[in-house]
Amino acid sequence: MTTGIWVLGDQLWMGQSALQGCPESLSQTPIILIESWQHVRERPYHRQKLVLVWSAMRHFAQELRQEGGSVTYQTAENFEQPLRDWVMAEGITELRVMEPSDRPFARLIQALDLPCKIVLTPNARFLWTATEFRQWAGGRKSLVMEYFYREGRQRFQILMEGKHPVGGQWNFDKENRQPPKTGLEMPETLWFEPDEITRGVMDEVKRGNFSPYGALEPFRWGVTRSQAQQVLAHFIQTRLPGFGTYQDAMVTGAETLWHAMLSAYLNLGLLQPLEVIQAAEQAFYDQNLSINSVEGFIRQILGWREYLHGLYHYTDENYSQLNWFNHTQPLPEFYWDADKTDMNCLHQTLKQVESMAYGHHIQRLMVLSNFALIAGILPQAIEHWFHSAFIDAYDWVMQTNVIGMGQFADGGILASKPYAASANYIHKMSDYCQGCRYHYKARTGDRACPFNFFYWDFLARHRDRLTSQGRMSFILKNLDKMPESERQQISQQAEAWRLDHTS
Repeated sequence: MTTGIWVLGDQLWMGQSALQGCPESLSQTPIILIESWQHVRERPYHRQKLVLVWSAMRHFAQELRQEGGSVTYQTAENFEQPLRDWVMAEGITELRVMEPSDRPFARLIQALDLPCKIVLTPNARFLWTATEFRQWAGGRKSLVMEYFYREGRQRFQILMEGKHPVGGQWNFDKENRQPPKTGLEMPETLWFEPDEITRGVMDEVKRGNFSPYGALEPFRWGVTRSQAQQVLAHFIQTRLPGFGTYQDAMVTGAETLWHAMLSAYLNLGLLQPLEVIQAAEQAFYDQNLSINSVEGFIRQILGWREYLHGLYHYTDENYSQLNWFNHTQPLPEFYWDADKTDMNCLHQTLKQVESMAYGHHIQRLMVLSNFALIAGILPQAIEHWFHSAFIDAYDWVMQTNVIGMGQFADGGILASKPYAASANYIHKMSDYCQGCRYHYKARTGDRACPFNFFYWDFLARHRDRLTSQGRMSFILKNLDKMPESERQQISQQAEAWRLDHTS
């Protein structure tokens, strides 16, 4: 019997279970990695996403060869044909693959017609398995992330003093919502120059019939585990100390602020969640860092990342098609071309995404996703865009993040209320409103910010449904106090905008 191993493009580390479980040494085990052109044409992926994944795959293949691995690397139209050819050529009777994180890829593997047995090894990319999450969720009336996070802290003994959290409380989020101050000095981001392998991939993406979306250059992302580890060390040393306080702030021209820039590497397998969490925890003790910064960062990984992945596999497969508000508007063209919007907050954020395939969590949630929600955009349309545009996007990431958290299309399975807000939030947490042709206080008229008339129109259109969400009662009372004439004007202005921008 000959065992072969197929390494998927988001499982790029030596400790992944298919490689760890091989019965022979690497030199005696055939290994294959495949770039499928058909697969990447399923969406208009950002050019830098294509470069990152393919370059990281090629670098990992090189690493495997340096460790003595017998590696085949294929670029092909699809996955099945090169797999069949390789299985036949190597005489493989059992193909091992680490279980994919995304459901569509799991279905792709199940549909393969290969002349060998396919064995899925356990997915080792997360701290909680799908089974463990189901056990945690079973019987609960609501799946509140905060309680999942607390159980994770106790289970892995992170920032704990016995049974009690360090600092006397579990969550310091209230200290991490400060608006940006004038003159903030932000740390430099660690970037890398493309090497020969990466430049070769960039040339192929430029020549190939792939996505027309996003800038190809400058490409500055790391593509190896060593580079990802350098980014982690750089974050711990220079960015984590100031991470917490301004993690929700947005500043024109400040692409990364104090954010870690680690999600793309975690989602490729170049970094592992526990090593990142433990590095931050160790820095808390060694450097005497503020608890709000360290706890806030750890919660993003041990809390949100693990929770969203667990929920993705816990919910039914139709989760991706949920649409609780019955929104049907098409996605405005400016999401694909930032120059087509004159709203400065959207223009600044979308330009940044075009240039580097990245925006931090508040730009994503409270600018890009918030606008789609209140404007009534079809949830699947905005999820498709997020999945295509961001360098760290995968099915398991975007289904729960966009369909659930951003669009509230699941009716409250994930979030306790819709993340809907007017321009006042953006004005408070950013400098985007300065110099914008719209006024952040205006709800009607020529200078009315679309975030305002869409926000109040959203509340009015869905008042009956929102009444069932207890946390919305206060703002709905404000809606009821609004003069009927103003509500009608808001509704007319919202409808006129839709006809002008989404028809």
